Amino acid sequence: MHVRTKGEAQVARSSTGFVAGLTAAALAVVGFLAYQASASAPPAADLAAPSSASASAKPSNVPPAGSPASKPDLSVPANSGTGVRVVYSLSAKRVWLAGVAKTPRTFAVVPSAVSPKPGTYIVTSRTGHTTGSDGVAIEHVVVFTTAKNVVVGFSAAVNDSMSSPKTEKKTGGIRMQRADGDAMWAFATHNSKVVVVP
Repeated sequence: MHVRTKGEAQVARSSTGFVAGLTAAALAVVGFLAYQASASAPPAADLAAPSSASASAKPSNVPPAGSPASKPDLSVPANSGTGVRVVYSLSAKRVWLAGVAKTPRTFAVVPSAVSPKPGTYIVTSRTGHTTGSDGVAIEHVVVFTTAKNVVVGFSAAVNDSMSSPKTEKKTGGIRMQRADGDAMWAFATHNSKVVVVP
């Protein structure tokens, strides 16, 4: 059995004191960091679900998402007459294929550079495929009038582009997407009525 000398006992006591000092210092640092973290955390009330007061802080003139007021009115314009007809609204830049289905098909269009005047027209000619005056390959051309000596009608770009014609020429092509062009082609046969509204 080994008996510690006086020197060994002093070393053991000093080592134990040193380790205890390190442990106390480490605990002090951890405690300080925990205090800082809790001081910078938001109050528990801020983490709770928003109250009715904060939920109602939205501007009162903005309708709730999904409400009827948040959706544009896509009904057929009232001043477009009755019966089976293509309705083209100049201001809405939109077309309706009306008078057959309970809910008419409607879609956005890119207006022509030369716009027709409001009024009632009939489809005068149709062309399956051609090249537009802006050099773009187009299909399902449905012509219904002329304006300022420019032929005006509906068409779809073969590349499905909905961009405005990039030309200095005055063009009369009212562009739509290809799927809408397919629907127009099936709907607007020769002598079909086209109503243009402001």
